[in-house]
Amino acid sequence: MEYKDYYKIMEVGRDASADEIKRAHRKLARKYHPDISKEVDAEAKFKEADEAYRVLKDPKKRATYDRIDPNLKSGRTFSPPPNWNAGAEFSGAEFNDPDGRVFSDFFEELFGRQRRSAHTESHAQFNSRGQDHHAKVQIAIEDAFTGATRSVNLQSPSLDDYGQSHLTQRTLNVKIPKGIKEGQQIRLSGQGAPGMGNGGRGDLYLEIHFNPHPFYHTEGRDLYMQLPVTPWEAALGATVKLPSPNGMLDLKISAGSNSGNKLRLKGRGIPGKQAGDIYITLTVVTPPATSDAAKALYQEMASTLAFNPRVKMGG
Repeated sequence: MEYKDYYKIMEVGRDASADEIKRAHRKLARKYHPDISKEVDAEAKFKEADEAYRVLKDPKKRATYDRIDPNLKSGRTFSPPPNWNAGAEFSGAEFNDPDGRVFSDFFEELFGRQRRSAHTESHAQFNSRGQDHHAKVQIAIEDAFTGATRSVNLQSPSLDDYGQSHLTQRTLNVKIPKGIKEGQQIRLSGQGAPGMGNGGRGDLYLEIHFNPHPFYHTEGRDLYMQLPVTPWEAALGATVKLPSPNGMLDLKISAGSNSGNKLRLKGRGIPGKQAGDIYITLTVVTPPATSDAAKALYQEMASTLAFNPRVKMGG
């Protein structure tokens, strides 16, 4: 995914005012409008300028965009730092484009994929339901196995009386249901934006993501991990301890195993109507020869076993 420098696209500085951004957009729209422009790639540049304008004209989106390293260059590969926008709270309007435009992958990574919600449609001017809010939150993988109640910190951009954008923080106690998967949402009724008139508050949708784990990662309800084993455990077979979110498990290693061999523990993944599995890939780790005794042992193995793993390669 390519990074987009919206300020460069709009031909303005990072400290540009709202009026300067508006004037720049008008200039670019006249220059690249596909109905009148003779510029090369006019339509693509028009769409790019429109996307940049939609971010920079909105104080909330602009505040979020400005959290990215300003030294990045357009066109460079962009991968957001882990959890960089965890807890960033957006209203439903950010997830709904009334004109049905298609935005870049970069835009959608920052602000979510465009999707319509019946709750974002306006009702009577003074009797409308509040907008739904959306936020990504990080939890431990272990919480998906047991369920938990966690404090979640959220940051919502807001405008002060002078039109300046600031981050407002709030903390909620959220019940994490047992069996939740990466990417699933938790709906908190009435925790969105306040309504107008007799309209009730909107809802808050928390999209669940797991914290990086040193041992395993998830795909759906399945867990995947690399398990280091010794040469003698792989050669002779053994029963070893395997760490899992439910505690230590006994795993049987068959004699004659090699690096890359895969094992499966059925039903030991994330709980659910159909529980996931744990998939283990073995990695044979060779002890270092850092002592005379270790070196002598390796020399004895070399002469006794006379093993050549490259014989099929002509080595």
